[in-house]
Amino acid sequence: MPQASPIRSVLSLSEPGKSYRLGRTRPVARGPRLKLRNYLLKSFPTPPPEYRYHGKAKAALKQMYLNDKLGDCVIAGIYHLLGVFTANASGTPLIIPDSYAERLYGLIGGYKPGDASTDNGCNEQDALNFWQEHGATPWNADIEQEHKIAGWVSVDGSDWEEVKAAIWLFENVYFGVELPDQWVTTQMPKGNGFVWNVAGPANPNNGHCFVGCDYTQYGVLINTWGLEGGITPAAIAKYATRGSQGELYTVLSPDSISKASKKAPNGFDWSQLLADLESMRA
Repeated sequence: MPQASPIRSVLSLSEPGKSYRLGRTRPVARGPRLKLRNYLLKSFPTPPPEYRYHGKAKAALKQMYLNDKLGDCVIAGIYHLLGVFTANASGTPLIIPDSYAERLYGLIGGYKPGDASTDNGCNEQDALNFWQEHGATPWNADIEQEHKIAGWVSVDGSDWEEVKAAIWLFENVYFGVELPDQWVTTQMPKGNGFVWNVAGPANPNNGHCFVGCDYTQYGVLINTWGLEGGITPAAIAKYATRGSQGELYTVLSPDSISKASKKAPNGFDWSQLLADLESMRA
């Protein structure tokens, strides 16, 4: 499947001096991927009604990571999740310098600083594969291993229970969505507390990546552009699924896998997941 058109437009906030950028493109091809549902056994426990992981990571989640100036939302999503993983593992979130975001955008998306013609966004599958293979800071040998992920699996956005299970077990979901026009006009967030619900067809020119690490009965609490908001289960089912050219993944850090194995010890096929992740590295 060809990529959507590159996203170069800047979407302005009502507040002076602020802007948003997009930058998620469609995957070039949808190859076979590991699916979370394949590891959920019949004895999998019901996830709690709500669960939250963002509290210790607020300082990292507030970072824009240049997504006001560049179409690097996919990269910003990586560093937001890295902040969540490190905060919940150690109590202190890792906050990455903006220069790192620019550099990783170049490695994954081909961006060359100062050359606007190379600011074309990137697709999430490329980014996740790179993160797994090389880490989030591959030029820094001292911390490379610490910031590699164990892998990633796709999540069925039309199954609200599966979405909740992904967050409860692994601390995150990683969205790739073509936003409907209403979300980037009348519903463009101007601060914390925005809510995205079903609002017309997805627009392929509005590709965006954002992350969620909490859920309630009303939906997933999301972080994007340094802001906190929400997306309803109905909107996830419509826009983060294949029918609207959307994607939804959960990223597996070594630490989150260790914690998750204690939450659902007999309801998840851990040995098969780990074997499948290892086989994909071969």
